[in-house]
Amino acid sequence: MTNETAQNRKSLSIIVSKGTLDWAYPPFILATTAAAMDMDATLFFTFYGLGLLKKDLDLEISPLGNPAMKMPMAGMHIGMPNLVAALPGVTAGATAMMKNMIGKKGVASIAELRDIALESGVKLVACQMTMDLFEFRKEDMIDGVSFGGAATYLSEAVKADVNLFI
Repeated sequence: MTNETAQNRKSLSIIVSKGTLDWAYPPFILATTAAAMDMDATLFFTFYGLGLLKKDLDLEISPLGNPAMKMPMAGMHIGMPNLVAALPGVTAGATAMMKNMIGKKGVASIAELRDIALESGVKLVACQMTMDLFEFRKEDMIDGVSFGGAATYLSEAVKADVNLFI
């Protein structure tokens, strides 16, 4: 690739601030798709999104306060009232149902999407301030992650054609 071609490539940057199973999919899907479309992509993981870079993923969904979460059951889509979602064990049960559905539908896991992102050249940046705040260690994170702060993100964002906050 010539220098001129590299400068003309479209680019995407996304701030990833949420770390639940359902919120983990959009940034990885968008970034890997951008890479497949020959775009440069940078994901900046901050606050609760930072957990998506940990070696040990233990992702859950949160049915509490999520009225849009209607799961296919018994031939229809059924939502969960907040009162039920607040009961002990419901988050674990809903997470197990979601993981089961992800497996049955052949959807890639977050760990798989993370690997694909790294293999396709997506930059994964861990927010250093959040690392310090949550007392994460660099060795807690997967290989291939870089570390930086707001200036690191902004230097990518000012060059990007598409900037998103998830």
